[in-house]
Amino acid sequence: MPEETSQPASRRKAFRLILWSLLAGLLVVFLATSLWPDLDLSGGDRIALIRVEGVILDAQQTVGDLKKFGDSPSVKAIVLRIDSPGGGVVPSQEIHDAVMRVRNKQNKAVVASMGTVAASGGYYIAAATDRIMANPGTLTGSIGVIMELANLEGLLKKIGVENVVVKSGRHKDIGSPFRKMSDEDRRILQSVMDDVHTQFIEAVAEGRSLDVSDVQPLADGRIFTGRQAKEIKLVDELGDLDDAIRLAADLAGIEGEPKVVEPRKRFSVRELIESRLFGTLPRFDFQTGVSLKYLMAF
Repeated sequence: MPEETSQPASRRKAFRLILWSLLAGLLVVFLATSLWPDLDLSGGDRIALIRVEGVILDAQQTVGDLKKFGDSPSVKAIVLRIDSPGGGVVPSQEIHDAVMRVRNKQNKAVVASMGTVAASGGYYIAAATDRIMANPGTLTGSIGVIMELANLEGLLKKIGVENVVVKSGRHKDIGSPFRKMSDEDRRILQSVMDDVHTQFIEAVAEGRSLDVSDVQPLADGRIFTGRQAKEIKLVDELGDLDDAIRLAADLAGIEGEPKVVEPRKRFSVRELIESRLFGTLPRFDFQTGVSLKYLMAF
């Protein structure tokens, strides 16, 4: 009798051991994917796909992804999927420089795949890649700089509000929305704009192996379709994202169907709380002061 009762008990103990082992394994996998979302234990050569989407306001995430995949020995090439009208000058330049580091220091091919829009800052980034592939109907180009300033002086006078400024330099309040811009202010801001515009032109000329004199006529802010951009050598080939991935695989010497990996979003309690609390509320962005943008104006 004791032997008969001990057998079910031992079976239950073994079942519980297996169950707890499975739960422990699931917990380890969850923690690993949460703390190290880019961990990939699979072998073989891979193509990394990084997406640059929307207005470019910050470069940190994209630059980090480029560095991570650039340092990964299993990633042989990178495809940048650009669907952006551009954005801030500095983040666009930071991503451009990060692409150049991947190409020059890690010796990895980078291919740009243009989506619906890849203009201004979006094109600035694409110009740093080895090859640019666009859809025939992609909107690209818009090589230029824009600065938008509001003048509220008339409104303040209407409602009886006086703006008082205390400053230590004659041009410290340059670009202020509370007074009319002087001719001298405009000349100063225009010289800044012209220098940043020249930086854009030089980056395109270098990236596309063109003379600066060839790029200057195209750098008046106009946009092109992907097919038009190919004719004027701003784009190499026409094709979709799959074509760009195959091109990257060819440049990297990968045979057969390449495995594509993307950076996985890191788990963030803060972002989760913010999305729950403020996700349904509209966001209002009010920016003051002088701001330079590689941005296609709508």
